[in-house]
Parts: sequence; structure tokens; C-alpha cells
Amino acid sequence: MIRTARDRRPTSSSPRRWLPVAERGMGRGLAAILEVSSQPGDRPELREIATGLIVPNPSQPRRHFDEDALESLAASLASSGVLQPVLVRPLAGGRYELVAGERRWRAAQRAGLETIPAVVEQRDDAASLEAAIVENMARQDLNPIEEARAVAALVEELGLTRQEVGRRVGRSRVAISNLLRLLDLPDEAIGLLEDGRLSEGHGRAILLAEDHGDRRRLGRAAAEGGWSVRVTEDRARAANAQPAVRRGALRLHPDQEAACAQIAQELSTALGREVRVRPKGSAYRVELVVEDLADAAALASRAPRLKAV
Repeated sequence: MIRTARDRRPTSSSPRRWLPVAERGMGRGLAAILEVSSQPGDRPELREIATGLIVPNPSQPRRHFDEDALESLAASLASSGVLQPVLVRPLAGGRYELVAGERRWRAAQRAGLETIPAVVEQRDDAASLEAAIVENMARQDLNPIEEARAVAALVEELGLTRQEVGRRVGRSRVAISNLLRLLDLPDEAIGLLEDGRLSEGHGRAILLAEDHGDRRRLGRAAAEGGWSVRVTEDRARAANAQPAVRRGALRLHPDQEAACAQIAQELSTALGREVRVRPKGSAYRVELVVEDLADAAALASRAPRLKAV
């Protein structure tokens, strides 16, 4: 008879053996979060809890779960059981909120497991938030934007400095600052980092561009063209070297572009010359295109008559 993970529950004669974190080689996240202080006087307790009594942590920094990876983990859990407990805190009504281990919990549900081993520990909202972030960042499970938002939560909600955040998650202060800067990217570029089409290095390279519109275009071009980080850096610097009037024109609203085109057309008809209307800061530049200096002189001779136009 084939025995499933559900059949291999611990009994008094064959208790479940929880391997030490170091022995498993896969639990740095759990070790890290158990170092985050819980409520004084409350000792962690290991239990088997029904998967249906556990709810996700609303502060979970991870937003994307790879479907193929979840299916693979579910198959592993169905075969071998859950080797590492999740971490939960008790809620009212006999329910529990995940602090760490949401991927294992989701996979256990897919595998059809009725219960999952869990470390139950009293934690307030701040400790729960910190533990969830530390666990995910220790495992390097998050994409760059998820990490950036997680770090921002530690700074804004817990009032930690960037150096304090760095100590908690094992990163330097500079690395934490670089992560937070990613949130200054345009929404489109942020989406590309979340989808894995661009890396954190690409994000930092795009931020070299001073203009928000240039950043948006660089992100799209880097993803579509498969640019390296170095190429993206070079293109960002090149965008900064463009004349301000050219970059300004790209920031126009479609209605403004249409108005500039109409004015240019009317002036061209009146002058018999090509006219360009471009933005320059908060003002506009009107350019006349002439064939040569003689053409310019002929146009200038018409100036008195143009005043009456």
C-alpha cells in the first residue's frame, strides 16, 4: 500500500523528528525569525494545526508565488510531509495567523494535508511584521520591489533607521538605501521588476536618468531589447545629455502636442516657412526653418507687415 504524508502522522511510538535548522540546511529563515523577540513570558509551542484554521498574514511582503514552484513543493510535501514547521500567532476564535511559511502552508493545502506542523507564539503586530520580513529576506524569496516595500514598511511602520533595518535583514545600509530608491521608478518599470523582466541592477541604472519620462522609456526599451545593466546605464546617461528642450517635448500631454502642431501649421501657412513649436521649461520655443541667410533676410524684411497679421 502506498502511504501518503497524511498517513505518516506522528504517533506515541514514532514521534515526529524535527531536524535542527543547521542539519536541514534550509531553515535560515526560521532561525532568523525566532531571534526576533516575541511577547515577554510567552514560550513558543509546537503543534499540529488544521490548515483551514490558518489565515495569511496581511503584512506578508511576498505578493507573487510561482505556480510551478508551488506545485513542485506540494508534490514533495505529499510524498515526504512537512519537514519544517510554519510560524503562527494565535487569533480569537481558535484561528491562527501566519507569521512565516506561507509558501509551505499553500503547498500543504494543495497537497491535501489536513494539518501542518506549526510553532505557535504570541506576537504583536510589529513583531509579526518584522518576523515576516526577516524570514522572507533571509531566504531571498522576494523580488526587488517586494524587498523594497518590505524595507519601507520597517522604516515607516516600525520607525527603524536604514542601518537598523540592515542589521535585522543582514544587508548594508547602502544596500537598504538602494532598495528604497527602486520605489522612485515609474509604475511601468516597477511592474517589469516585479515580473522578473528587469533586475535590481536595471532598476538602479534606470534611476540614473533624471527625467521621469526617460525612466519610463528606458525601462520599456531595456525589457524589450534585453539590454544588459551596463547598456541601460549608458542609455540613461545619454538621455541626461540630451538638450532639455528635446526631453521637455516628450513630456507633453497629447492635448498640448496637438495644440503645438496646430500653431506650427498656422504659422507655417502665414510665413511660408517650416515652423516648429517646442516646449522649453514653462515656456515655448518657436523655431523658423530657413534655407539660408538670404532667406532669413527676406523673412526679416517682412517683419513690419507681420506685425499687422
